[in-house]
Amino acid sequence: MSEETTYKSAGVDVEEGERFVRLIKPLVESTYGGMKVSPLGGFAGAFPLDAGAFREPLLVSATDGVGTKLKTAFSARKFDTIGIDLVAMSANDVITCGAKPLFFLDYLATSKLDSEQAAEVVRGICEGCVQAGCVLMGGETAEMPGFYARGEFDLAGFCVGVVEKDLYIDGGRVGPGDAVIGLASSGLHSNGYSLARKVLFDIGDYSIDSKPPSLSETIKPSKTLGEELLSPTAIFS
Repeated sequence: MSEETTYKSAGVDVEEGERFVRLIKPLVESTYGGMKVSPLGGFAGAFPLDAGAFREPLLVSATDGVGTKLKTAFSARKFDTIGIDLVAMSANDVITCGAKPLFFLDYLATSKLDSEQAAEVVRGICEGCVQAGCVLMGGETAEMPGFYARGEFDLAGFCVGVVEKDLYIDGGRVGPGDAVIGLASSGLHSNGYSLARKVLFDIGDYSIDSKPPSLSETIKPSKTLGEELLSPTAIFS
């Protein structure tokens, strides 16, 4: 008699998914800030927008991922900050329009769910939401056997904010004589990592654990190249 074919034997572990939700529930609720939002685990999230607090509100939305910075996280086996990057890449886009981030949703896809690893990612997402002043409304975790390399996953994020219509920034009013203010970057953020990894790990022949002498003047000597590359994106809220 052939073995019974189940969802789990096909590579999708529903019990592990339920365990993951239990692990992240207190993390997600820590972003609510006392706000009454819909409970975690529903088909969609509900946010209590106080429309009376605005004269002519515009909802502003953005979506993004973290790109090949994930490859650096996989090499370093460090997942507690990549979630901050995920929030930052969308929240910062909303902020540049003059909007205040309201809520965030995440999408995590993997071949086989590792609850501990995924919970570390969500821990960073929650920290990013706190920094951005928004609520982690919910998300989706997709377990797709054979789709990604073992131990790897992909991330996407979605942020919604609000701004008064007359305060919306779209660059249309920029003109000669305007002042340009530059802010020093906290690092590569989540941009250009395909080039950085090529230069450092292929051409430069460094490893994720290397401590290049040329960086000793700008970073702590005890910091590895991987740790430096995984410095989270600054959130400009």
